Amino acid sequence: MIGAGVFAAWAPAARAAGDGLLVGLVIAGVVAFCNATSSAQLAAVYPESGGTYVYGRRQLNPFWGHLAGWGFVVGKTASCAAMALTIGAYLMPAHSRPAAVLAVVAITAVNLGGLTRTVSVTRLLLVVSLAALALIVGVGAGHDGGAALSADGLFDGSQAELGQAGEPDLPGVLEAGGFLFFAFAGYARIATLGEEVMDPARTIPRAIPMALFGVLGLYAIVGAVSLQAVGAELLAATDAPLRVVVSATESPFEWVVQLGAGIASLGVLLNLIPGVSRTTMAMARNHELPGWLAHVDGERSLPLRAELTVAATVIALVMLLDIRSSIAVSGVAVLTYYAITNAAALTLTAEQRRWPRALAAAGLVGCIILGFALPPDALIGGIVVLGLGAGAGMVARKHA
Repeated sequence: MIGAGVFAAWAPAARAAGDGLLVGLVIAGVVAFCNATSSAQLAAVYPESGGTYVYGRRQLNPFWGHLAGWGFVVGKTASCAAMALTIGAYLMPAHSRPAAVLAVVAITAVNLGGLTRTVSVTRLLLVVSLAALALIVGVGAGHDGGAALSADGLFDGSQAELGQAGEPDLPGVLEAGGFLFFAFAGYARIATLGEEVMDPARTIPRAIPMALFGVLGLYAIVGAVSLQAVGAELLAATDAPLRVVVSATESPFEWVVQLGAGIASLGVLLNLIPGVSRTTMAMARNHELPGWLAHVDGERSLPLRAELTVAATVIALVMLLDIRSSIAVSGVAVLTYYAITNAAALTLTAEQRRWPRALAAAGLVGCIILGFALPPDALIGGIVVLGLGAGAGMVARKHA
């Protein structure tokens, strides 16, 4: 969770809610907590890999399991596009799309070469991300120039179209919550590790809320400092909002934030592209996606076709969408995934339940509200893609 999302999500949130983006953060955190408790309870009942793709099938029916799996594939593919574009926005703002494409190609080549995101790599990424965020908080906390600053002089012409901060009204705050929910993405990964940890029925239900509350506290500090330092207008005016916080203070260590955002985004891509490709392969094996995607290359022991397909799709999204749209499409799909998670948790028996049933109900309602609060174009596009995937899955199962 302490990855690239925190470097990117503030801009669209500020465009939606202005100074009300911290309220949106709290709403996103509450919904994420409800989702986390549902994921944790289900993970304790089904300590196996697969997440809601498994829970939906077991607790509801195969259709909802397929929709959850497809929602994961769509949502995380859009997340990959957002992360690639974040690399470009921070490292090469004048050529952000070519840089994003290059990043996807490089990570795909690395993955095909056999490098995986190990615990050591994850720790390194965490240290780099925390160092960059600590710098932002450190220099931003002593700078109170939000009202006096303007975009003039802070951007080098690479920001062709500056956004404007929105009004802190209810629709804007809910939209900001939908965007900031993107930054929490990651706790579901804990729920998918049921076959890889000791005592999963005890470990996973404890790990998810602990991780979530720790990250929520960190994000609240970063958001508050950023608002104080530069104001909502400047956060909304760029695809690299935390870089602006540091550049506005004229810190000589702006490069640390650029490097931190770039490395964090590359780490997300290193993790997500193989994850999406393996979920795609698993769904193909279950006759829920075209069967040729289930092929495993004998020489590399990798789902080569699925991985190349995912990479090509991410590159296409990079060329078609901006960061805001990528995050919004991801939000629609991922919130659908968690809505199914909460619906599955509602069907647990009293003996299986570890938290009140009301939390799952609140999570379900919250996911629906945040999903519909996202921009209409992303909402409609997300619904169409999810509907096509659901229909294709039904046809595939019928002819299996």
